[in-house]
Amino acid sequence: MRHFLDLSDAGGDGLAAILADALDRKAARAGWTKGRVDADAPLAGHVLGMVFEKNSTRTRVSFDMAVRQLGGQSIVMDAGQMQLGRGETVADTARVLSGYVDAIMIRTDDHAKVEEMAAHASVPVINGLTDASHPCQIVADLLTILEQGKTLPGLKVAWLGDGNNVLASIIEAAGLLHFDVLAACPQGYQPPDAALARGKGRTRVVGTAREAVEGADIVATDTWISMGQAHAETKLAAMLPFQVDAALMTTAKPDAHFLHCLPAHRGEEVTAEVIDGPQSLIWAEAENRLHAQKSILRWCFGQIG
Repeated sequence: MRHFLDLSDAGGDGLAAILADALDRKAARAGWTKGRVDADAPLAGHVLGMVFEKNSTRTRVSFDMAVRQLGGQSIVMDAGQMQLGRGETVADTARVLSGYVDAIMIRTDDHAKVEEMAAHASVPVINGLTDASHPCQIVADLLTILEQGKTLPGLKVAWLGDGNNVLASIIEAAGLLHFDVLAACPQGYQPPDAALARGKGRTRVVGTAREAVEGADIVATDTWISMGQAHAETKLAAMLPFQVDAALMTTAKPDAHFLHCLPAHRGEEVTAEVIDGPQSLIWAEAENRLHAQKSILRWCFGQIG
């Protein structure tokens, strides 16, 4: 049984295999229509069950299309329309769904729910997002970086803003694939010690945006205010010095690129000039969620890695 709750579940070798497979499979589909099934249809006969406790665009569509392109099918479930939303336990839901589908993807608020789902499911469970990590997004980000001809060992990634779940997974990836992260986060919004420990010494938290971005290969950020997050005005004020703008980007390497997992708020965490400018890779990054999910699914079923 292979669950994909965090990047460390795959490990460095597994993550490298996922990325290599994603690159190959994407290249093999060049010029194809989106609905055409991959030539080998490796998940023919398989069904992915997707459970959403949080709203989604990219996770929902990319996983749905991923399993279809691999020859399988999907069932999309909103938690509020399931018994899960009326008090049935995560454990009981896991046992029931395991009798119906071949794998479960869950997007939720609490990481403990994903862990509970995996503990009681008899099929692979994939973390589509929790408050603690967002591993699927980071596979897509790494895929996007590799497509630019960059190598991961020794790469310098600058992170600006909130020490959130996306940063936690970037830090974890850095420890597994040997690149460096400089995170500029305001006091009170720095990544937790447990997340930093997963970076195996490859991450440093700094006090200013310029210190993080200077000489960086990749500059990344995320929305400052997550869905349902309280105290928005206080947080926005703390985050403002960490906005990514054109002047800040000039301190990165000349061939540096900008990443953002979306949705974005232009004029808050990033200016329109940067996110819509020539250094931005956000649309390739978003598309690569599809290609990343396909290879994550194949890894979960033991087909690669």
